[in-house]
Amino acid sequence: QVQLVESGGGLVQAGDSLRLSCAASGRTFSSYVMGWFRQAPGKEREFVSGIRRSGIITYYADSVKGRVTISRGNAKNTLYLQMNSLIHADTAVYYCAAASSAITVPTTTRAYEYWGQGIQVTVSS
Repeated sequence: QVQLVESGGGLVQAGDSLRLSCAASGRTFSSYVMGWFRQAPGKEREFVSGIRRSGIITYYADSVKGRVTISRGNAKNTLYLQMNSLIHADTAVYYCAAASSAITVPTTTRAYEYWGQGIQVTVSS
């Protein structure tokens, strides 16, 4: 199994940028498809972005496409989410997640076995 710890969240203003990191420990990081999800108050957890094991193929939700870049450093066992041009609607708790058996990038929460504890991102308008 793998343990995941997010960092880099905080309070920013609309238009600012933020980079989230997710440090992985345990089983080989490169063996997992990785994803970022977020959950705003009163809403379901939703897919933000995902990346396949090699780091070459990535997927984005329409709501963040063009503003967000996912990447991974397999040598550093770390997943990243660079978020630019942040808007108030990006305010949520952000989670990184790992899927061991996926081939493509799943967009549903049930496909991911391991989750970080989450980190708050608040964008003031």
